[in-house]
Amino acid sequence: MRRLDRAEIIAAGSELLTPHRLDTNSLYLTGRLNELGVVLAGKCVVGDDRRAMAEVFGQAIARADLVIVTGGLGPTADDVTRDAVSEVLGRTLEENQEILTAIRQRFERRGLKMPEVNRRQALVPSGAVVLANAFGTAPGLLLEVDSRMVVLLPGPPRELRPMFETHVEPRIAARTGGRRVLRRVIKITGRSESQVEELAFPVYSTFGTSDAPVETTILAAPGQIELHVSAAGSDVTALARTLEDAVARLQAVVGDAVFSTDGRSLEAVVGAGLKARGWKIAAAESCTGGGLLSRLTDVPGSSAWVQGGVIAYANDVKVEQLGVPTTVIAAHGAVSEPVAQAMAEGVRERLRADVGVAITGIAGPEGGSAEKPVGTVVIATSGTRAAVRTFLFPGDREAIRRFATTAALEMVRQTLS
Repeated sequence: MRRLDRAEIIAAGSELLTPHRLDTNSLYLTGRLNELGVVLAGKCVVGDDRRAMAEVFGQAIARADLVIVTGGLGPTADDVTRDAVSEVLGRTLEENQEILTAIRQRFERRGLKMPEVNRRQALVPSGAVVLANAFGTAPGLLLEVDSRMVVLLPGPPRELRPMFETHVEPRIAARTGGRRVLRRVIKITGRSESQVEELAFPVYSTFGTSDAPVETTILAAPGQIELHVSAAGSDVTALARTLEDAVARLQAVVGDAVFSTDGRSLEAVVGAGLKARGWKIAAAESCTGGGLLSRLTDVPGSSAWVQGGVIAYANDVKVEQLGVPTTVIAAHGAVSEPVAQAMAEGVRERLRADVGVAITGIAGPEGGSAEKPVGTVVIATSGTRAAVRTFLFPGDREAIRRFATTAALEMVRQTLS
């Protein structure tokens, strides 16, 4: 039986070729395949066009050991995946009575009569294995093609993911020769990509000479740098030890800028630190408009350590809700260190929190000046360790706001260290 080393993913759906819908299925499948030791050699998005799907699928099956197609298994005329794949493989489509009965019963349980168009979902290429769908009407399909594997999965993630994990993943795992890929992510903030590269390269450039080579990739996002380290092999215990050593060596040279080596987000790390101390945090935000509080409360269980917040966009809100003196605003401007300090202290005192954090700035694209250009952001913390810093962040409005919330979280993390 052919070992599955290289895979390609084809995402079907014209909506994925617009700016309104993202292909999140490919990201999910890539992660699962990598964990199984299967390398993703390519992925493609194809509209609801039978000829285009047939062309792309034909190319993929000629190159890869495993081809996964997502979407295009619905009941309507633009769901062409079954037809195109069957055409390329020279398989006939046959109506499966068990599938048809299951679809009818699904409608009947809801008090509805099955529309005749749903019969299309009972069409199965000859020789295919049917993969049950517990969350929808479209079954998945698995075919063997000259020792290659072809998998057709429904598009909705709530249907695709359990189907893949239950029916497909075990079959792939049985054909990888025991090979696995382990991955660790080192998350860093407060340093630029080039700064991290300068520190980390002398270390990770030596990884390829070891008995179990470790691959390292550096990725950048607003306010955050990530070092992805991975190793492949059949001995999972040895791989884990190799990665642990690699992570420790990289963390040692990057230093305190590393906030996570276990996959946790910066907000989750901050939350854990607050919870460990029995503290609660309150946020006062101007230019970020609640973005910081949103990140904090995205963490499950955050009610244990988030007290609340104030979006103080207007100066009168800063004065009335946070107690910022009008004289301070008049003397220094709303985007200034004295105002940020007063906001942080005000929100901490008024919401009876242990830690206060405040953000005030100019996110743009308008509002900047020669003295305070767009991207100027002032962040302050109050509590047992008060601090205030002025930043000049690059990018557009969205990037500046993201930089600001990340910098604020990092300043809180430093107060917990």
